[in-house]
Order: sequence, then C-alpha cells, then structure tokens
Amino acid sequence: MSQTVLLAEDDRAIRNALERALTLEGYQVMAVADGVEALAQAHRNRPDVLVLDVMMPGIDGLQVCRVLRAEGDRTPILMLTALVETADRIAGLDAGADDYVVKPFDVEEVFARLRALLRRTSPVGVGGAPAAEAPRPVPERFIEAAGIRMDPQARRAWRGARELELTRTEFELLELLVRNAGIVLDHSTIYDRIWGYDFGPGSKNLAVYVGYLRRKLDEPDGPLLIHTVRGVGYVLRED
Repeated sequence: MSQTVLLAEDDRAIRNALERALTLEGYQVMAVADGVEALAQAHRNRPDVLVLDVMMPGIDGLQVCRVLRAEGDRTPILMLTALVETADRIAGLDAGADDYVVKPFDVEEVFARLRALLRRTSPVGVGGAPAAEAPRPVPERFIEAAGIRMDPQARRAWRGARELELTRTEFELLELLVRNAGIVLDHSTIYDRIWGYDFGPGSKNLAVYVGYLRRKLDEPDGPLLIHTVRGVGYVLRED
C-alpha cells in the first residue's frame, strides 16, 4: 500500500508541482492550501507524514505542528521554509517538527527526507510489504552517561533530576550520543543513524539539531556535555 502525504502549501504553483512529483513517486497525496484545512484533513484521515509550509495565512505551519503535538499526534512532520536563519529553523523544531527543507529546494531532497522520516516510523519489507516481526530481546530499561539518564522505552530523558522535553529527533540524537559516550561520532555516521541519509558536508541540519539539544541540556553552573570535534563530528562527555 502506498504511503499518504498531507501537503499544506499556500503557493499554488509549488503545491501543484510538489503534489505531482510526490504522486509520480508513488505517494497518495492530500494537498491543501492553508493550515485550517491541514488540521481538518489530519483529523479526518491521518496521513503517514505531513509536509507543511511554514508561512501560510491564518494558521501557519508552526501552529499546525503545535496543535497536532499538543493532541499527542506523533506523525512525522517535514517543514518547508523560505526562512534561512537558525532561529527560524529552531522555531520549527521547537514546535515539534522532525525535519525541514529550505526553499528553493530540490525535489529529490524532499523525497530523501521523507524516506528517512518514514523509515523511522514505518519499517517495510521487500517490495513495500510490512516487515515480518522478528523476536527481539527486551531492551534495557535505562541507559546513563555523563549525568544523562534515558528511558528508551518510555522516550523520557533527564539531566540529573531535571526532565528534558525533547522532540523525537532530539531524543534519538541524544540516545545515540549517550550509547556512544566518550566516542567521537563523525557527521556521516550520525546522519546515517538518525536520518538514514547523509546530506553531505554542506548541510547544516545536524548542527542545528545539536545546537538546539545543547540549549535543552546545558545548565549555567554545569559542565558542557556535547563537544564539537572540528572537522570530524561530536562526542558526549562530561568535562
């Protein structure tokens, strides 16, 4: 069965072009022109993934994202934005988005990011059939490193006694760093493990997520935890 994309974009030319491209790629597309209709469609027919333009009249993409997350809807969300400042991208992540693409974009990049998001939530087998459930060992309840404690089953994390409010991508990034505490992880490894796709040396996607994760982790009197190793990647350690 093809996967369903809810596309909300107020620019008719972009909406029509992206709807056509997604359809040719094999997706079922529900295309709407504003945030009000996006919420209505999401409530009527829950999609596999949402693609939301940030700047829409009335209810914009950020507000749609906030409403869905407040309702407990964890459907993956990819934001389309013409805003290139880091603060603008952070606003999207803070609203609960999982990833973003900056306009003007290459449609192949949109496809790659959608595939990565869908792989994380809907694993498939050969030919697109649902993958057979294999026996899995019971995971450990908690993992800990550098003053960080995480419960992967409940998707909760703490620094000391303070619980951290993390998006799905932030949680997965922190979990990867905690499980490999003290080990420098290069950019390609992190991209592959978190997004399932290496966006190349020019991408700022990882740096934005690391910066936002640091904002949630760092404490005025506490040691820094996520360290940048220039030209290589990142490492979690308590200095």
